[in-house]
Amino acid sequence: MSTETTASVSTHILDTSIGRPAEGVAISLSARTGLDGEWAALGGSATDADGRCKDLPALPEGTTHVRLDFETETYFFSEHSSKKQAEAQQDAPRVRDSGAFFPEVTITFAVTPGEHYHVPLLLNPFGYSVYRGS
Repeated sequence: MSTETTASVSTHILDTSIGRPAEGVAISLSARTGLDGEWAALGGSATDADGRCKDLPALPEGTTHVRLDFETETYFFSEHSSKKQAEAQQDAPRVRDSGAFFPEVTITFAVTPGEHYHVPLLLNPFGYSVYRGS
């Protein structure tokens, strides 16, 4: 695939409740061509220890829209995440005891061939923010 005729996507997640990367979050990537096109699941991956997902599948030629699905509930209920939070917030209230308000986060955005789209997710149990990074 030519990088002039396709777009590329990368992402990372920062857990803002502990100020650290979110490791082990499953991410699915889908794409479509045109507003009325059917979504095609392209595959997925999970974030590494740096909160990065470096091996998302390539986008097919003609992709106009991309969807990233982040499985956040599993992350917030994982034993690993709870230990990290306890270390980071020794005297702070345990914000995760009431669960994750957003069990999943779906981000949909338009793409242009030849462009790279880095889409960081800033995540906490009760909110999130996303933006086009570099």
